[in-house]
Amino acid sequence: MKPKDSLIRIAFLALFLFLVVRGKMMLWLLLFALSLPLALLFGRLYCGYACPIHTVMRPISALARKMGWQTGDAPRIFTAGYLPWVALALSIAATVFARKTLQVNLPILLFWIAAGAIIVLRYPPEVFHNGICPFGALQKTFGRFSRRSKQVDPVACVRCGLSEKACQADAIHLTGPDHTATVNISLCHQCSSCSIACPKDAIAHKKTFA
Repeated sequence: MKPKDSLIRIAFLALFLFLVVRGKMMLWLLLFALSLPLALLFGRLYCGYACPIHTVMRPISALARKMGWQTGDAPRIFTAGYLPWVALALSIAATVFARKTLQVNLPILLFWIAAGAIIVLRYPPEVFHNGICPFGALQKTFGRFSRRSKQVDPVACVRCGLSEKACQADAIHLTGPDHTATVNISLCHQCSSCSIACPKDAIAHKKTFA
């Protein structure tokens, strides 16, 4: 992990906590909304760098993996594909109800931070990112049309699988008859994990044809 990447994530987490303490959660949700059209251009940068859920999950997941607590055998409900949309609908309903009826701004992201932290104690982070996170559902929808994204140079790729293991979003796999690494731009968080892991510098942010 690049030090500057960690600093960026910590800075966004500090901003998020500051807004929560000040009761300005809606400002963060506005930032999230603005990140969606940005994803059309540069992919899921919000997920990779700004998302407080992801930032909190990373060290917890690393600890759980080191302790041997994680298993890749996730329940079917976490891989069916519909749960993120159900979670999104419930999150919006709860937020609107709290604001209209209780006259409070519900810190819904705090709930999802706690949920993500609990999930990665048992399952790899991609289970939450791809099968549960309501915000990831929207980012995935917009990110699939990204005009620039992490891409693998098939000539430079040595098919070692290191980038595949490093990805926390399950966005990169060895595919095709020659088992070249390829990136699923709808899942890619546009972070630097795969690029750092690649021994041949075969992964870079390039124009796509999505």
